[in-house]
Amino acid sequence: MYLNNSSPESSLNPVSQNLSANPNYGELARFLISPFLGSPEALRVDCERSPAHRKIWVRLAFEAEDKGRVYGRSGHNIQAIRNVLSAIARVAGESVYLDIYEDSPTPGRPPRASANRPSPKRTSRPTRPSTPRGPIHRDG
Repeated sequence: MYLNNSSPESSLNPVSQNLSANPNYGELARFLISPFLGSPEALRVDCERSPAHRKIWVRLAFEAEDKGRVYGRSGHNIQAIRNVLSAIARVAGESVYLDIYEDSPTPGRPPRASANRPSPKRTSRPTRPSTPRGPIHRDG
C-alpha cells in the first residue's frame, strides 16, 4: 500500500521523468540568482550550447554592489548555485560552466590598487631552530 496513492512505476526516478531533454539553464540560473540581487532586472543571462560536446556555458552579469550577496561568505552561495546547475546537467548527460562577468566598479569608488599591479610574492616566516626541552616530570 502506498500512502500517497501513487503507483510504484511513477516513483522510480522522478527527477529523470520530470527533466526535459534540454534543461533551460538560463532560466534556472536566473531563478537561483535573483533573490540575492538588489535590482534583479539588471541581471543579464547568456547561455551557449556546444551540442557536439554536450557542454553549456552560462554567463551572468549583474550590478557590482550585488557581488557580495551573490558570492556569499567564502563563496558558499555561488558554489551552491554551481552545484545545482551541475546536478541538473549531470542528469541530462551534460556539463555546465558558470561564468560571472563583472561590471565596472561602482561609480565614485576607485578601483582597487591591486587590480593593476601583480601581487607580491609571499614569503614564509623564518622558522626558529627547535630547542630541546627537558624531560617531562609527572607527579603521581
